[in-house]
Amino acid sequence: MSREISQIGKNLRILRKQKEWSQDKLSKVADISYNTVIKLESGGITNPTIETLQKIAKALNISVDNLINYK
Repeated sequence: MSREISQIGKNLRILRKQKEWSQDKLSKVADISYNTVIKLESGGITNPTIETLQKIAKALNISVDNLINYK
């Protein structure tokens, strides 16, 4: 499971940087805490909720599936 979360964190960082957004901007647009973004990207959160993933995906204008499986 940790490998998958690590991949989500990597994907999140790549997708966020493609938009040229800071972690703070993503947290505000997605309506999640700044700390959550940092922990997701660093692997500190091992089990993000589907609600968190949905908020991030919506903010990035992608599907949750694309967030998880981005290549």
